[in-house]
Amino acid sequence: MKSYANATNLKYVAIIFMVFDHIHQMFFEFGAPSWFTALGRLVFPILLFLFADSFHYTRSRKKLMIRLLLMSWLMSIGNLLVGNLFQNGNVVLSNNAFSTFLVVAILDSGWDRIVSSFREKSIKTFFKGLGFIILPVLLSLPVLVLGTILGGEGDISPLLAQVFAMVMLMIPNLFTIEGGIVMVLLGWLFYIFRDNRNIQFLSLLIISLLSFYANPSNIQWVMVFSIIPLYFYNGEKGRGDKNFFYIFYPTHIYLLYILVSLLH
Repeated sequence: MKSYANATNLKYVAIIFMVFDHIHQMFFEFGAPSWFTALGRLVFPILLFLFADSFHYTRSRKKLMIRLLLMSWLMSIGNLLVGNLFQNGNVVLSNNAFSTFLVVAILDSGWDRIVSSFREKSIKTFFKGLGFIILPVLLSLPVLVLGTILGGEGDISPLLAQVFAMVMLMIPNLFTIEGGIVMVLLGWLFYIFRDNRNIQFLSLLIISLLSFYANPSNIQWVMVFSIIPLYFYNGEKGRGDKNFFYIFYPTHIYLLYILVSLLH
């Protein structure tokens, strides 16, 4: 069984779970069962686990991070356009996993520089790495300010509110990314311990338990079961199909959103 569990095939497994999750997100009013979204809790851990390997082995981390940034911007714009063209008061288009992976990539880059600084005995490299790690926190400050303005009591025109919201989503930060800080931390731990699968799984287990302890009614803790497919991961890339994943993610979300909007 392990021979078939390469990165590409596991991504397709995650995509299937993702579709179920988004069907529930869009069609919960029409009776989409809650176990659909339970399957969705496995998606981020699987993809973040695989991202740890792909980021380590990618030929150009700079190009990968630029691609994630551009896709994050495009999806933020797409969310705004589709959300305005097709009115649906019950579903808010806020999905944008590209920004989450971008923040994880920034932290991964910082970690590698810090590790290299000890090997090279370079203070300069150490502070470069520290700068990368602090960057998402610094980028969160303007978002926090904008959020305070939006949440204030002053009258803000709907157009200005949308502009502020767009700016908040366009800045990679810890407040507006899909999955939140928890998924960023999990993705970072997966990368730090990428050579020790047992510690990776332990990290996932601990974060799942903490999620349950923090809010037992939230099924986010179900992500612990992603250990099952990840256990069979054979470390091989497979076919890749990179472009398919980049295109399919936003496309299926928009199609489901448009469909449920037309049904209202």
